[in-house]
Amino acid sequence: MALDAHWFTEVMASTGTAFSLKARKLHEEQTPYQKIEIWDTETFGKLMTIDGCTMVSTRDNFLYHEMMSHPALNAHPHPKTVVIVGGGDCGTLREVLKHPEVQSATQVEIDERVTRLSEQYFPELCDKNDDPRATLFFGDGIQWMKDATPGSIDLIIIDSTDPVGPAEGLFGKKFYLDCIRALAPNGMLVQQSESPLLHLELIQEMHQAMRDAGFAQTHLLHFPQVIYPSGWWSGSIACKQAGALAARLDDAAIDALDAKFYNAETHRAAFALPTYVKKALAV
Repeated sequence: MALDAHWFTEVMASTGTAFSLKARKLHEEQTPYQKIEIWDTETFGKLMTIDGCTMVSTRDNFLYHEMMSHPALNAHPHPKTVVIVGGGDCGTLREVLKHPEVQSATQVEIDERVTRLSEQYFPELCDKNDDPRATLFFGDGIQWMKDATPGSIDLIIIDSTDPVGPAEGLFGKKFYLDCIRALAPNGMLVQQSESPLLHLELIQEMHQAMRDAGFAQTHLLHFPQVIYPSGWWSGSIACKQAGALAARLDDAAIDALDAKFYNAETHRAAFALPTYVKKALAV
C-alpha cells in the first residue's frame, strides 16, 4: 500500500500495525503467482515486496539470511546435502554455501521472476548462484518434496513467504510428512515462523504439526528483523533425532563465515526463549 508517491507502507490490519519506508518505485510486475515490486528506499537501500508485503532489503537482509541458515547448519553434525524451499532472492543459498562441508544445495523456488529480479537489484545476494554445488530449480516445492528420494537430504530450509497464497501448503502436517521422509536419519528442518510477538498461535500450530508428523524435537530460534511485522522474527527447527543444538560450535569455523550478525554467542542466545514463549511451546 502506498500512502503517496514517496512512501511504501505495509499495513497489517489484523494486528493494528504498519511499517513504512520513504521510497520510490523502480519496478512492478504481476507474475502468474504474485505481484512483485522493487523500491529504492531512502535508508534501507533496495526493497523487494511481494503482494504488498516486505520481503528483503539491502540494509537488513543479513539478519534473516544468516539466522535461517547458520544455526541449523552448525547444529547438524554433517550437513552435506541442503534443500532450500523458496528463498528466491538467493540470500539463504549464499549463506549455506559459505559452509565448506556442504556438498550440494538445491534451491526450489516456484516463481523464477523473484530470482531474476534479485539478480538485477540484489546482485550481492546472488554471488553464489554459479557455485558448482548450487542448483536452481524453478517449480513447486511441495511436489518437489513429495518426489524427493527418501533419506537423501540432511537439512531442509523452508524460506517461504507468509502462509498464504503459493506458500500456504508449506505450513502443515501433510508437507512435514513429506519432509521427514526425505530427510536422512539425523536430518533437520528449519522454517521461517513469523513473529513470536504477533503470531504465537501460528508458531504453536506449526510445532504441533511438526511433532505430529514424527519429528522428535522442535525448537524456536528468534532474531531481530526490522522490516518484518513487529521487528522480531523467528525460525522453527525440527529434528528427526533429539539432541543438543549448540554442540558443534567452532569459533574458527564461525569466524570464517564472515557473518555480520551470527556468531557463537548469537547462536546460543537465539535458542534462549522468553518465558511466555517457552510456556506456550511447552519446552
